[in-house]
Amino acid sequence: MEFDLENSLTSLEEHQADTVPNLFASESDHMPSRNFLHCLKTSGFYVSFRQEAISLILQAQYSCNYDAFIPYLAVNYMDRFISKQEIPQGKPWILRLLVISCLSLAAKMKNAHFSGEEAGFIFDTQTINRMELLILDALNWRMRSITPFSFVHFFISVLELKDPSTSQPLKDRATEIIFKAQNEIKFLEFKPSIVAASALLVASNELLPLQFPLFKCSFSSCAFVNKEKLLSCFNAVQEMVEMEWYESMLDTMSCTRTPLSVLDRQCTRSESETTSTTSITNGSTVPEIKRRRLNGHSSK
Repeated sequence: MEFDLENSLTSLEEHQADTVPNLFASESDHMPSRNFLHCLKTSGFYVSFRQEAISLILQAQYSCNYDAFIPYLAVNYMDRFISKQEIPQGKPWILRLLVISCLSLAAKMKNAHFSGEEAGFIFDTQTINRMELLILDALNWRMRSITPFSFVHFFISVLELKDPSTSQPLKDRATEIIFKAQNEIKFLEFKPSIVAASALLVASNELLPLQFPLFKCSFSSCAFVNKEKLLSCFNAVQEMVEMEWYESMLDTMSCTRTPLSVLDRQCTRSESETTSTTSITNGSTVPEIKRRRLNGHSSK
């Protein structure tokens, strides 16, 4: 049966059952270990390793036209694996083997065809299978990952939208934001539910600005949500979206970037952000485009 990243919350009936509390209670088991973010902040090797691995995963998606959830799931597996397994330096083939194995596992979970050769990797099947077993063991066979997508339906139901037709645009925009956030190191510290709520708040700020204060209040009062973490994550997501807008304006003027340079620039920004504590509350060179903070006041 194909794994659906949203399958835990697909109906309002499930929202009212024990599924929701269990989902929030279990999400930490599907995150990288606590010391992983510290390693990324203090070790250039792990930053470079992750950046190159994501680059290879996205190149494979581009080459083979995979469903976007396959590389997303592969990066989730990779982050969780390298957070628990020491990676030896000086052996670049390990990175490629890990990437192809994570992609293979993700494709299997999605019942999708995967060929290492088509994706540009050449390893024999036995080697890949052994690496897959190492990954499965490190992840305690928890392959049905709880991700931000697992919480989108729940948080949309919390909003109690006046016009139900607006739910799909909100979901689509939040999905775009969640995909982009995965490449940013700073979001690894937040629980999937917090990333989902923040993405939806930013989407609502863009699409339904008049209802944003009500949505903010609804999420902040949710029993499952840590208000301080939500504020911090929301600010980080808003900053990421604004930076994307700013860079798109530069692209329009220069018209010089390629798909690979987009990733390189994005990942390079992620590296610099690991050593910076700049937040949306501080001064920024990014233009103020519809910026709203959770305290209800606009930035000056």
